[in-house]
Amino acid sequence: MSFSTFSLSTYFLGMATCAGLIIAIGAQNAFILRQGIRREHVGAVVAVCTLSDVLLIALGTAGIGLVSDRLPMVVPVITVAGILFLSVYGWQAARRAWQPAASGLSSREDDAPVGRGRVMLQAAAFSWLNPHAWLDTTVLIGSLANAQGADGRWAFAAGAASSSLLWFTLLAWAAGRLAPLFRRPQTWRIFDASVALMMMGLAGGLTMRSLHP
Repeated sequence: MSFSTFSLSTYFLGMATCAGLIIAIGAQNAFILRQGIRREHVGAVVAVCTLSDVLLIALGTAGIGLVSDRLPMVVPVITVAGILFLSVYGWQAARRAWQPAASGLSSREDDAPVGRGRVMLQAAAFSWLNPHAWLDTTVLIGSLANAQGADGRWAFAAGAASSSLLWFTLLAWAAGRLAPLFRRPQTWRIFDASVALMMMGLAGGLTMRSLHP
């Protein structure tokens, strides 16, 4: 097998592996969906989430995926920060579900606009304050990348990074197509309630895992 063929096959293996990890609707994907439906700073959100994934994949591929062995306090600190962030965001979603906008999407679009910087910080928080992202992206993908050997690890990492870019872009595009549906306030109420349950569930799961390792 030639080196070029090996690299290409490893690239697609990285794409498939990353796709299997990120396609499930989690906290980060739910945030992208929300911004895509609102059509608010979508490009910036996709860019931040993609860049974050690329950096996390690169860290793992470079061999820093085992950082928790050298700095044991890193994972607990990230976990506590993640629990707090997910809890606050979940509470905000629950409040929106309890008191929905009167006119669906049109009313929400008329709300005071959220600054691009604030939205980008939220996107970064969903990426960097999520222990699952560190475990899946840095540790798991990093370990699988290094298992491809010195010649194949970066081809695997490039495939994984490409998968993140394609998925986040597709998710944001699909969310935009759902905008007409979200002109009904009841649809937003169901969506926000689902997001609240998801965020609280993730926060509760992280709490239980940290209390009973």
